[in-house]
Amino acid sequence: MPVVLIMATALVCCVGTALVTVYVRKTTIEKKVGNAEEKAREIIDDALKVAERSKREALLEAKEESLKTKNELEKETKERRAELQRYERRVLSKEEALDKKSEALERREASYAAKEEKLAKQSAEIEQLHSKRVQELERISGLTSEQAKDYLLKTVEDEVKHETAVLVKELESRAKEEADKKAKEYVVTAIQKCAADHVAETTISVVQLPNDEMKGRIIGREGRNIRTLETMTGIDLIIDDTPEAVILSGFDPIRREVARIALEKLIVDGRIHPARIEEMVEKAQKEVEVMIREEGESAALEVGVHGIHPELIKLLGRMKFRTSYGQNALKHSIEVAHLAGLLAGEIGVDVRLAKRAGLLHDIGKSIDHEVEGSHIQIGADLCKKYKESATVINAVESHHGDTEPTSLISCLVQAADTISAARPGARRETLETYTNRLKQLENIANGFKGVDKSFAIQAGREIRIMVVPEQVDDAAMVLLARDISKQVEAELEYPGQIKVNVIRESRVTDYAK
Repeated sequence: MPVVLIMATALVCCVGTALVTVYVRKTTIEKKVGNAEEKAREIIDDALKVAERSKREALLEAKEESLKTKNELEKETKERRAELQRYERRVLSKEEALDKKSEALERREASYAAKEEKLAKQSAEIEQLHSKRVQELERISGLTSEQAKDYLLKTVEDEVKHETAVLVKELESRAKEEADKKAKEYVVTAIQKCAADHVAETTISVVQLPNDEMKGRIIGREGRNIRTLETMTGIDLIIDDTPEAVILSGFDPIRREVARIALEKLIVDGRIHPARIEEMVEKAQKEVEVMIREEGESAALEVGVHGIHPELIKLLGRMKFRTSYGQNALKHSIEVAHLAGLLAGEIGVDVRLAKRAGLLHDIGKSIDHEVEGSHIQIGADLCKKYKESATVINAVESHHGDTEPTSLISCLVQAADTISAARPGARRETLETYTNRLKQLENIANGFKGVDKSFAIQAGREIRIMVVPEQVDDAAMVLLARDISKQVEAELEYPGQIKVNVIRESRVTDYAK
């Protein structure tokens, strides 16, 4: 019983405690809710106040911004209006100026029209007066206007012709007095310092035999030996009645030299048969190649020119076997190099470059029978290929007058080439070539008006021309000699120079009775 009571008491206490707790919590929660509601109302009131204040501030700012924008718009509008007013005033002023100009132009056009009309009237009057004047002049002179023009032109032409002839004669004589003297001094000095042999060669080679029996051995059984030798060398062997000699004839001098060396070796060896011939020809070819290189190097060393490309050295050596009018091409090139160097020393230009240009001026002749084209073009192409200087290339191109010389060295090489070719004994010409040149000289002179007779003398170095005195006066003689010399230069090729001598003779005969 007591236990139940205790339990009941405890239960009641617990329930009471729980009720008290619930009440306390409820009261607390109600207080908190009340406080929260108050705080919420305060926050809402504050928010409303802030919102109201923000609203008023925003309205103020919007009013200020709109006012500012309005002021700016009004200012901009005023400026635009002022600018438009300025433009309007400028347009009005331009219109006024244009109106003034238009009025001035109209006035000017009117005055021009009046002047034009006046000028037309004056022109008509002048034409009438001119025609009357011409008629009066024709009546007084007895000549038409065309006849008068022809007369005046002829008179002026004769005067100018005479004055030109006198001036040309004076200038030429003055230039010759000064230039010829200097040029002759330089040339004579160079020629005196250059001592060169007179070298003239032919197109055949002669091989001496120990006896006439050797001819049969060279021919061989059924001609096999001679055919083999001719086939291997490309040279014709002429075996005739000439005692103890065989003649080698061929276009290519190098092949002719190979054949000569091979034949001499075969004669010394004594064993002559096709196999031995082939062996000796190969040896001779190697010897000739070595000889070509050595000759090229020797020529460059003799002249004192260094740094030439090895291929050009070989081509120089090949020129030993090349002739021109019987003159050895390599000897001629060496001589031209020496002369060009001496002339360069006389006038004070680069001596080494002049020698180099002189040595290489005919380099194209070494292969002109193998390559198509003139030796001038071939030589220029070779010099360009092996990086020679522009001065040397121009000297090669201009030494026969094909192109204009661009330096003094080119002129010196041209002069040295002429000296070397024109000196006595350097070249030999056939009789046909000689007579043809004389005929060409006389034909050129006879083709000019007023020429009576012409005579080529001094082996073609001078031509004397007799003119008709009634057709050619003293002044025209100067021009005639000049024209003939220019045509000779243009149509003929010749070493040195040709003197043109024009002779006019007038005779007056009368009788005393």
